Amino acid sequence: MSLEQKVMTDLKTAMLAKDEKAVRSLRAVKAAIILAKTAEGAGGELKEQDEIKLLQKLVKQRKDSLEIYQQQNRADLAQKEQEEIEVIEKFLPKQLSAEELRSIVSTLIAELGAQSPADMGKVMGAATKQLSGQADGKTISAVVKELLAK
Repeated sequence: MSLEQKVMTDLKTAMLAKDEKAVRSLRAVKAAIILAKTAEGAGGELKEQDEIKLLQKLVKQRKDSLEIYQQQNRADLAQKEQEEIEVIEKFLPKQLSAEELRSIVSTLIAELGAQSPADMGKVMGAATKQLSGQADGKTISAVVKELLAK
């Protein structure tokens, strides 16, 4: 079942249950999918990898907004963003724990023979490709920096 079909099924269920936060979040995902499918050069279909990137982008946008709302003491808007993040993350693959991420990145560093922070680009390229959908770039970057600084 494609992401679009899953979203539509969940949207119908949420509408019947009158779950406002789920409806709001799922409509945003549906709109993003439609925009991506109709974008120039998309060909009307999304691959699974593109779907994951799309969901990660939506979560990142909401996390950025959440951070801004918290800084401005707007708890009402921050709560809406948090609710949407929770709904969207249900469609993403399980995220790696900090220990799992550290283990995978240290193995990658050993395989690539990276020695110093100057090798960060090489490690980041391989890590983001391998960990696509399982961790966000910001977290991967922090772990790579930490391990290369040792």
